[in-house]
Amino acid sequence: MSEALTLLVVDDHPIVRAGIISELAAWSERIRVVGQAATVEEAITEAGRLQPEVVLLDVHLPGGRGGGGAEVARAITTESNVRVLALSVSDAAEDVVSVIRAGARGYVTKSVTIAELVDAIERVAAGDAAFSPRLAGFVLDAFGTSDVAGSDAELDRLTARELEVMRWIARGYTYKEAAAELYISVKTVESHVSRVLRKLQLSNRNELTHWASRRRLI
Repeated sequence: MSEALTLLVVDDHPIVRAGIISELAAWSERIRVVGQAATVEEAITEAGRLQPEVVLLDVHLPGGRGGGGAEVARAITTESNVRVLALSVSDAAEDVVSVIRAGARGYVTKSVTIAELVDAIERVAAGDAAFSPRLAGFVLDAFGTSDVAGSDAELDRLTARELEVMRWIARGYTYKEAAAELYISVKTVESHVSRVLRKLQLSNRNELTHWASRRRLI
């Protein structure tokens, strides 16, 4: 049996932190909460001290220089390999984009079920990305191909449709979710992904996510 991944819970509301920790207790074989924090300073300190695999981070936090969750994400991801998943009541585009720019690997709203939250935490811990479906569109709009500097021989190998499919999959969408967003069949998505992996000489979607991230495509 694999060891449970470690998690730091960051939220400025004690009752919210307690609720998350209580709900995750039923999933202790997969996720182990090793600490909690309520402010920017506490979050940065505890992440550095505990080195959890994932920090579950509220976007709006008091303290620090006023940057909230984005300030925490930037400090954590710059100094360590700890991964960040944002969890917020907000679904505003500016909140989503700011925390992703700061280094978070995913963003889900507090309307998710505990099973969906566990899945998102595990996906981020594995190096993948996780988003509530509507929010991924904000990220795709903000981190488009216009942000890629210069020419890229590998990128040029992909057709426009392959690039479009690749971006959805690299952001953590399942084949079924990507198919629904693009109005194509799951089998078509699978075919596009297979061709993309073959053209780029990659083995799996985790490698694809890293490839796309380095080129600022997501």
